Amino acid sequence: MPEVTARFAEIVGTANLLSGTEVNEDYGHDECLTCPPRKPASVAKPGTTAEVAALLSTATELGVPVTARGSGSGLSGAARPREDGLLISFERMNAVLEIDTANQVAVVQPGVTLAELDERTAETGLAYTVYPGELSASVGGNVGTNAGGMRAVKYGVTRNNVLGLEAVLPSGEIIRTGGKNAKISSGYDLTQLIIGSEGTLALVTEVTVKLHPRLAHAATLLAPFTDLDEVMRAVPRILAAGLTPNILEYIDNLTMAAITYTEQLSLGVPDEIRDRTQAYLVVGLENRDGERLDGDVERAGELLGELGATDVYVLDGGSARKLIEAREKAFWTAKAAGADDVIDVVVPRSEMPGFLARARELATAAGAGVVGCGHAGDGNVHLGVFCPDPDKRHRLLHEIFAAGMAAGGAISGEHGIGQAKKDHFLALEDPAKLALLRRLKQAFDPAGILNPGVLFD
Repeated sequence: MPEVTARFAEIVGTANLLSGTEVNEDYGHDECLTCPPRKPASVAKPGTTAEVAALLSTATELGVPVTARGSGSGLSGAARPREDGLLISFERMNAVLEIDTANQVAVVQPGVTLAELDERTAETGLAYTVYPGELSASVGGNVGTNAGGMRAVKYGVTRNNVLGLEAVLPSGEIIRTGGKNAKISSGYDLTQLIIGSEGTLALVTEVTVKLHPRLAHAATLLAPFTDLDEVMRAVPRILAAGLTPNILEYIDNLTMAAITYTEQLSLGVPDEIRDRTQAYLVVGLENRDGERLDGDVERAGELLGELGATDVYVLDGGSARKLIEAREKAFWTAKAAGADDVIDVVVPRSEMPGFLARARELATAAGAGVVGCGHAGDGNVHLGVFCPDPDKRHRLLHEIFAAGMAAGGAISGEHGIGQAKKDHFLALEDPAKLALLRRLKQAFDPAGILNPGVLFD
C-alpha cells in the first residue's frame, strides 16, 4: 500500500492524503445504525475537479475501491469505506461558486453544507428548499442519496431541485449534464441517472441547484387526532383543498412525547387531549402576503376540525420553530431511545394507513416495536425499529419492506439503499430491473471501483 498511497499523495499533496494512524475514526462510517465502522486504507481530500479525475483514473488503473464522502450524515452506509480502499472526502471542495438571481440557480461544489448554502442564498431573498433534517449535510451527499425532507411535499426532493452536474467518471473523464436551463429534451437524462446513485456511477464535483423565493409569512398548525388512520385519511383532503402546505407531517404519540421531552417543548396541548391522542398532524403554511396566510390558516383549521382533529393549535413562532427542529432531529431521538434501526419506506399516500397497520402487526408478531413519524404529504414513512436480535430484525425488516412494495411503494424514499438495505433490495426488486441496473453500472464503471458493496454485491 505505501506505493499506492504515494501515487495518491502526488495528486493531492501529502498534506491532503491521510493513511494508517492518520485516518480519523469519523472517516470510517456514516450515521447508519447497523453498519460498523471500517477505516479506509487512505483518505484523499482533493481541492479541484482535476484532482478528483486524477484520483479516479489512478484508482481504476490500480484496482483500488473508491468511496465518496460529504458530511457523513447518511443513514444507509453508502459512505462507509472499504478497508482496502480510498475514501475521497469533499471537505475542501466547499465553495458556493455562483448565485445567479436572474436564473434563480446556485452553482456549488459538493462539500458545501445546506447551512452554508442557506446563509449565502438568504442574502438574495432566495432559498434552496431541500431540508432533509440535517443542515450539516452536504449538497453532494444529498445528490448521492436523492435526499428529501419535510418540505418535499411542496418543493420536491433533490432530483426536483437539481438542474445540472459536473461529474467525473471512473476513467477520469469529466462530463457535464444539464445546466441552468429550465428544461432539456436532448438525449438521455444523465443528471437524473446520477442523482440517487449513491456514488456507484460517478463522483459529482459541481451541482447547479434551483432556488425559490423566500416567502415572508409562515404559520404552523398542530392537530391532535385520537386515531392514526384519521390522520392519514386527512392528508389527501388537505392537499386537495388547494392550501399547498410546505410541511405536512405526522408524528405518533410516542415520538411526540420523546421529542417534546428531549427538547423541553411546551406546545399548549392540555393533558386531557394529549392523553387521548394517538397521532399529530403538523401543517406548515407560507405566503408572500400576511392576510392571505391568515385566510389559509383559518381554512386549514376548519378543515382539520371537519376531518376529526380534537383541536387545532396555531403555534407561535418560537414553538413552531422548535417543533420543526425537533421533528428534524427525530433520528437522533430514536437513536438515543435505543432504536436498533431506522427505515424510510415510501408508499402512495392513500396506502399509508394500511401500510402502517401492517407494519405494526408484523412488529407485534415478531415481539418488536415500531414507532415513528413521517412525511405524510408524500407517503414517506420513517419508523424506529426496536428489535435487538439481528436475525429477527432482518426478517421483520424484510416483511415490512415487502409490505411496502406490495402497496406500490419502495424500500427507501430518501435515505437510499447503501449497504444496510442491499440484501432486501436485491431479494425483493424485479430481476429484470436489477439486470438493467447492473448493465448501467458496468457501462459507467467497468472496473467496478466505485462504492463496491453499495446497491450490488
